[in-house]
Amino acid sequence: MPVSKFFRRRITASKMTINQHLPWPIKFALFAVVIGVGGAIAMWTYDMGRSFAFGPKFSPEQMTALQDKVANLTAERDKLQAAAATIDSQQNIEKSIQKQLTDQINTLTAENNKIKDDLAFFESLMPSANRPQGITLQKTKIELAAPNQLRYRALVMQGGKTVRDFSGEMHISLTLVQAGKPVMMEYPDAKSGEAAKLKLSFKHYQRLEGQIILPEGAIVKSAQMTVLEKGELRAKQALSL
Repeated sequence: MPVSKFFRRRITASKMTINQHLPWPIKFALFAVVIGVGGAIAMWTYDMGRSFAFGPKFSPEQMTALQDKVANLTAERDKLQAAAATIDSQQNIEKSIQKQLTDQINTLTAENNKIKDDLAFFESLMPSANRPQGITLQKTKIELAAPNQLRYRALVMQGGKTVRDFSGEMHISLTLVQAGKPVMMEYPDAKSGEAAKLKLSFKHYQRLEGQIILPEGAIVKSAQMTVLEKGELRAKQALSL
């Protein structure tokens, strides 16, 4: 039987006994005493219940030790988080440095190739009995830079014992396939106002390079560069992609 029910019964029995045998003033005094004792017992029972429900009480020393433990664990966690952040930062720095080095290598490679081209070009300018006479196309190149974009490059030279100022233009003829049909494309198009891009005016040599925008969906099959002077053909070279 629960303790609280037992004491309630005892209090009830005591009240009945008081009511049956004692005068009213004495009954009232004894009744007050019984009520006080019952209240004290009830409070004691409530405290016992809280102890069982919420666990045992800790001493101040135990609470301090637990607080110190929590503080130590928190500090250790913060150190680990800081170390992880440092590692991430170092990795990001290393990736950035690696990218910079890769970019520098690519830049140096491009410069080295350009120097090689320049060296070959200047070697070709040296006097030689085997050098072609008249206007020639050298170092020509045409390649696909994007799905609808070509990049071209050419060196137009004039050889021979006696050279004169040359004035003319270069044309690029493209054979395309568009929508399953062969199409011819001339660059530059006289109607587009781009003729000045391939104008020639030199005594020994002139470099030409640029980009050509292709029609949407066009596929390049072949290309040809020609050099004209006052409408007359001076040099011609077929190119492959």
